[in-house]
Amino acid sequence: MSHPARISLFKLAPANLKALMNLSATVKQSSLGERLVELVNLRISQINGCGFCVDLHWRDLIRQGMDPRHLNAVAVWREAPFFSDHERAALRWVEIVNSQPHSDASDEEFAWVREYFSETEVVELGYAVAAIKSWNMLNLSLRNPIPEVPAPGL
Repeated sequence: MSHPARISLFKLAPANLKALMNLSATVKQSSLGERLVELVNLRISQINGCGFCVDLHWRDLIRQGMDPRHLNAVAVWREAPFFSDHERAALRWVEIVNSQPHSDASDEEFAWVREYFSETEVVELGYAVAAIKSWNMLNLSLRNPIPEVPAPGL
């Protein structure tokens, strides 16, 4: 069921919008790499139920050349053969971070993510979750709809 948008977050509070856009851009330019950040964005948006963000990040990954079949399996990454151990560690860790305070990362989970990511990268994964979770909550609370027409070039 679709609801009309309540308020356009893109037209109001420009300083806040710019700051969140800058955080998102900085995360994409981090040592994680844009593809992994977009995978994280897609997965967290799926969990948080943000249709606008799922659509946006799915399209971004398609634009980067990711196989649509692999993208369709992001929601079931544990069962899908398409993801590297590095990607699996990131997806697991960001799911844990996203679910806080309702869950807590065990020492075993932290040790597993550290097998694949440096301390800096673990912090960058945290910033990635903070950024996309902010977008998810804004889009959901303001009912920002999925665009009916995709952007040119898609």
